[in-house]
Amino acid sequence: MRITALLAGTAVGLWTACSPALARAQDGAALYRQHCASCHDTPTPRVPAREVISALSVERIVDALTTGLMRVQGEPLSMAERRAVAAALSTAPPPSNGPAASTPTCGRESVPVPVPRAGDWNGWGVEPSNSRFQRQPGLTAEEVPRLTLKWAFGFEGETAAAAQPSIVGDHVFVGSASGRVYDLGLEDGCLHWMFKADAGVRGAVVIGAARVAEPSAMSAFFGDARATVYSLDPSTGQVRWKQKVDDHRAARISGTPALYNGVLYVPVSSGEEGTAGVPGYQCCTFRGSIVALNAATGERVWQTFTIAEAPKPTTKNTAGTQLFGPAGAAVWSQPTVDASANSLYVATGDAYSNPAAATSDAVLALDMATGAIKWARQITARDAWNMACGSNDPTNCPADPGLDSDFGQPPMLVTLPSGKRALVLGQKSGVVHALDPDEGGRLLWSVRIGNGGMLGGAEWGSTNDGQNVYVPLSDLTFNDRKALGRGGLDSTAGGGLFALRIADGVKQWESHPPRCGDNCSSSQSAPAAMIPGVVFSGSIDGHFRAYAVGDGRILWDVDTARSFDTVNGVKANGGSIDVGGPAIAHGMVVTTSGYGTWGGKRGNVLLAFGK
Repeated sequence: MRITALLAGTAVGLWTACSPALARAQDGAALYRQHCASCHDTPTPRVPAREVISALSVERIVDALTTGLMRVQGEPLSMAERRAVAAALSTAPPPSNGPAASTPTCGRESVPVPVPRAGDWNGWGVEPSNSRFQRQPGLTAEEVPRLTLKWAFGFEGETAAAAQPSIVGDHVFVGSASGRVYDLGLEDGCLHWMFKADAGVRGAVVIGAARVAEPSAMSAFFGDARATVYSLDPSTGQVRWKQKVDDHRAARISGTPALYNGVLYVPVSSGEEGTAGVPGYQCCTFRGSIVALNAATGERVWQTFTIAEAPKPTTKNTAGTQLFGPAGAAVWSQPTVDASANSLYVATGDAYSNPAAATSDAVLALDMATGAIKWARQITARDAWNMACGSNDPTNCPADPGLDSDFGQPPMLVTLPSGKRALVLGQKSGVVHALDPDEGGRLLWSVRIGNGGMLGGAEWGSTNDGQNVYVPLSDLTFNDRKALGRGGLDSTAGGGLFALRIADGVKQWESHPPRCGDNCSSSQSAPAAMIPGVVFSGSIDGHFRAYAVGDGRILWDVDTARSFDTVNGVKANGGSIDVGGPAIAHGMVVTTSGYGTWGGKRGNVLLAFGK
């Protein structure tokens, strides 16, 4: 029975006096209406609907309010009140502490993880250049139409599956929103080990040598939603070290660290853009950064903030709350390594408050040894925006706000046949850019492929084969503002894959997928990936498609938005494909499916396709 129905009527009130459990539920419902309903029950940018958070367990909701992404909102509540809110909301059974009892194991003896080699999908972008191009896939373009599902793995107790998998040898590493990190067998999905991080893990797991002098001694590296980085023994899942890289309470790691020459380069983003929607919150004090860690020990080598100036008091909002700035410029994606120039290239997000720093919505080049910023090229100026903008209470929205034109994907480093080099990346503005890394980030070309917007443009990642860049378009749109993030998706807008010539940005083709039915979207927010001759791209409608590189024809189309029988016996469904993209290696294509945060389809499955 719905909690709102339980609260109706005098009889219920009398019953409550005799029922401590129901009294707690009633208190929780009232607390929810007081502290949470204004965002979760009404259309609010980037805020999940009540039905989405209700699918989480009580412990997951309490965790979010205590130390997770909603901890600022939860601070006015006592622990008992947070638990009461969670109990009133949750409709999910509590998850177990480990994998399902029926999960097949890969053997009692630990299996050493091999040294990464060509043909693996190790980390986020496959190559240090972040091309997302698998050059030795063990799979040909002619075989792609014959791909079939080999196995499915269910994430127990989860309502989303949107992490980027990694494949090294016969191992699949993948994180989850609860913080569970799995090492599975590539061939059949058997379990090698499971590790529980302190918070959700969205980026990819990176396998590599922590010490240059021991190239065969592997470690597994990843970050979580509390800005903690982990190093594990990849053969057993045992912790070697863990290091918190940013003490800001909203800091998180959404991107994948880059490992090079014994140093781990960690991108730091935050949830403060969302916390800013609370009128009493002193917006904003977070600055994005790159943190370099000694891969063997976890000790900090250097940290470079994307905004050099520390935030300071500026004005007060209409509620009398002190505001701060500059802030924002989070780094959402993996750094790009340019060993020949001893440089890291990173793309930054928008500003959270005024004044908007000149390094927000920008591409930066950092010295790998010292972290010094060599050059910065801002693409969109004065883009100060947070989630108060467009909400029911815009108190903390900056004056003259921008359009939320973040860079959510990293710049891809490309060397053209002429020898000329370029950094290519798409932006949420709906524009794709190419910069010259050897001339201070000089803009080479910009090409518009979509309308852009808060959930628009090019979101999480593009791919390239050295000749063309292949960019999936989101432009997720709602039928009306009342449906914002609550379903009501516009099936006539968004989606498409665009091929642009890297040399000059000239469009070679664009391919639009079939339109889905009512209340769905063919938008393509997830990062694309490719093999010779084929580009793979997932969609908000749950379809996972393969496109011919020559003309954009759809070669293969699988609807993942359905239930699956899983190797671990967990009840699982696919849904919208977003945030994380496919990993392709050794003849297999592996992807997560299920993401309902912005009004799409929830899910909790990892799917492995093969010949």
